[in-house]
Amino acid sequence: MSSFKIEGGQKLGGSITPQGAKNEALQVICATLLTPEKIIIRNIPEILDVLNLIDLLKDFGVKVEKITADTYSFQADEIDLNYLESDDFSKKSAALRGSVMLVGPLVARFGIAAIPKPGGDKIGRRRLDTHFLGIQKLGADFEYDADLKIYKISAKELKGCYMLLDEASVTGTANILMTAVLAEGETTIYNAACEPYLQQLSKMLNRMGAKISGVGSNLLTVQGVKSLKGCDHTILPDMIEVGSFIGMAAMTGSEITIKNVAFKELGIIPDSFRRMGIKIEQHGDDIFIPHQSSYTIESFIDGSIMTIADAPWPGLTPDLLSVFLVIATRANGSVLIHQKMFESRLFFVDKLIDMGAQIILCDPHRATVIGLGKHLHLRAAKMSSPDIRAGIALLIAAMAANGTSIIENIEQIDRGYQEIDKRLNAIGAKITRIS
Repeated sequence: MSSFKIEGGQKLGGSITPQGAKNEALQVICATLLTPEKIIIRNIPEILDVLNLIDLLKDFGVKVEKITADTYSFQADEIDLNYLESDDFSKKSAALRGSVMLVGPLVARFGIAAIPKPGGDKIGRRRLDTHFLGIQKLGADFEYDADLKIYKISAKELKGCYMLLDEASVTGTANILMTAVLAEGETTIYNAACEPYLQQLSKMLNRMGAKISGVGSNLLTVQGVKSLKGCDHTILPDMIEVGSFIGMAAMTGSEITIKNVAFKELGIIPDSFRRMGIKIEQHGDDIFIPHQSSYTIESFIDGSIMTIADAPWPGLTPDLLSVFLVIATRANGSVLIHQKMFESRLFFVDKLIDMGAQIILCDPHRATVIGLGKHLHLRAAKMSSPDIRAGIALLIAAMAANGTSIIENIEQIDRGYQEIDKRLNAIGAKITRIS
């Protein structure tokens, strides 16, 4: 296992460009299974989760060609469905949360799929009911093999229907949408997720010949088609990485420019950072973060303590709450961080407390941060990354701390952030990767 050695207290400067969006990449790469024609996808991030999914498609027989550093072509014209029954498939797909989105395309095009209980971040219970119930309503049969811990899915015929999702799950909506595009008749999906990445998937599917309306809303209507064709698709910049860079600049008192962020797709994210007292300037499609020696958390109009909480889009994405929590430690004022979606995602705060932050973990979903402003002097520490988003929050804390910190289990960070050490070192950080 590898680790990072971080020399804290370094000022950042210059510009940095966010990678392609991880969450979008996992969706659109799975969608390449829906057609035998060639699909080109651009701005693919070279991160572990994405590379592992591409390798999984290769094992299925998908012809994958790397055209440039971030552009690939995919052609799923000769798929080996017997691979679903192999131990190799079970092992690889179980380690990758995004592999669950293979189910929709496989069932839609071939009438058969299988998936072990997926892996991914250890951030609490992440149920798959939304995925499976939606695909079942379209006509698929599910069977769970408790001994092998594998879900087996089959469908002789898929037919469109009306469904109201029990939660606005992003991956659940994506999976159901990819199933519905080849189902006979009309499918209506209410309480659908509408994140920009879901919109991107919908637009890609429409270019492939699908008929999806209501894109960008929580009510999607799909007119099923017989087949889909190839297309050319470009992935958005990763909004989570954009938010992470804003947090790094604030915590280290640095002045940086974040290039090509697709600003109009960031939704409430910039204003949420402004509520924390962080200055953000939009320069075209770039974000400029000026140097701030201090920043002060706003309070609500009635004077009550600020609450930062996640919510389905266009609310604040839960993937950034770890970043908001860590930057609050150096702010002036207090804030309640409410992580509604995952019950274990705030447990990394004990590491920040050891570093000198003042945080009260109220319960698995809520933490109160008492910002100490200039009076906070974070101590260097040795710690381990429990998941992708906590890992980047700990990296931000280490960059702002006095002394040299060690972060172990950085494979978790590598799952979501491409060569983050090299890219941050290029703008002034001092991070050493130790194998």
